Amino acid sequence: MQNPPQHLAIIPDGNRRWAKQHGLPVIEGHRVGIDKLKDVMGWCRDFGVRMVTLWGFSMENFDRDRGEVELLMKLFETKLNEINNEEVHQNKIRVRVFGRKELLTKKVREKIEQFEKETENYDRYFVNILLAYGGKQEIVDACNSILKDFKDGKLKSVTEKNFPTYLYTPGLPDPDLVIRTSGAQRISGLMPWQTSYSELYFCPKLWPDFSKQDLKDALEDYESRKRRFGK
Repeated sequence: MQNPPQHLAIIPDGNRRWAKQHGLPVIEGHRVGIDKLKDVMGWCRDFGVRMVTLWGFSMENFDRDRGEVELLMKLFETKLNEINNEEVHQNKIRVRVFGRKELLTKKVREKIEQFEKETENYDRYFVNILLAYGGKQEIVDACNSILKDFKDGKLKSVTEKNFPTYLYTPGLPDPDLVIRTSGAQRISGLMPWQTSYSELYFCPKLWPDFSKQDLKDALEDYESRKRRFGK
């Protein structure tokens, strides 16, 4: 790739439908979907994409069947261990998790804290995982933090420059490209402030079926576009 996006965001949709199509329990769809994340991390390095943000669990997902949510939390715990492997450390990949992490189970939070600490000094590649994340909640939490700083006298005005510092992702560049799988053509509240001028690409395949060629097609489509940023 001559001009790959430096920050790629992905909405990996379709795990549950994939499981249903294959006659498998829902949790198996999630398991395969998480394993696909590891593949995509490698493909992105092959194509020169240095930062990837992956939406792993939304605030709305907490409204699903309680048993499914509990199984997902146990799966996150296991998979965080698997992802934190030699490949991550050899490639100097910094891993961070953003969202209302206090809503996750204690064991998942502990795994996240350990993972983030072990990779905090890496700067070759960056992987951001959104867990217990919702775009509306992010804006609300930012506004509440701003109100607190106004009350404490730490802030006198809100500007386009300082507002992003109150989001979950301060300091991260805005995504250049957002890919959503499964055929749905919406971003469902993914980083609403940060994606204001992101390019969008919708892949019809369910996430577990997403391939390296599909990623290449999306990146080539991105390269063919002329970004105007509203101008």
